[in-house]
Amino acid sequence: MATKYIAIAGNMGSGKSSLVDFLCRTYDLKPFFEPNDINPFLALFYTDMKRWAFHSQMHFLTQKFRIHQDLDHYKGTVIQDRTIYEDAEIFAYNLHRQGSMAKEEYRTYRHLYESILDAIAPPDLLIYLECPLRSLKQRISKRGRTIEKNVPDEYLKRLERYYERWIKGYKRSPVIHLSTAKMDYLSDFIARHDLLQTIEKYL
Repeated sequence: MATKYIAIAGNMGSGKSSLVDFLCRTYDLKPFFEPNDINPFLALFYTDMKRWAFHSQMHFLTQKFRIHQDLDHYKGTVIQDRTIYEDAEIFAYNLHRQGSMAKEEYRTYRHLYESILDAIAPPDLLIYLECPLRSLKQRISKRGRTIEKNVPDEYLKRLERYYERWIKGYKRSPVIHLSTAKMDYLSDFIARHDLLQTIEKYL
């Protein structure tokens, strides 16, 4: 398989990690996951968003840049769980809109983000996961991450609106829209065949 970069995008609980695991097993890909466990500001952020939003988002952004440097130099096909675009266009944007990131903080963040975009290659394929709020909440509850337990519904709804806004304007690579409400590709042979056949057009 030629060297390719596949990105998986979608809201919290939409099934990104499950799809990454499935495609890695199917094609023997190299996965790159979001490093949530090493963000020293994340737990603080969930207790006081306004105080720690800028710190947390800057940490995520710089970590994503390092991940991109690694995957850009990997000799093989790679797959990434959550893109750098989502960090900026959904999460940081949402925090700015809700007043948790001041105008000056957000401007500084955007300047760094836009500079990073000039230095990294876009995906060869982006798979965007669509999932209703009810399923998102069930999965978030089931996986039991402490820092996510008290995420309010309104926060998830806002993220979903910003995801829809972002994906409509996304032009950096081909996009596959995949509904993961039932995760059919894991249990239904026809759904799995159709998904893999579509992905393979870009590989």
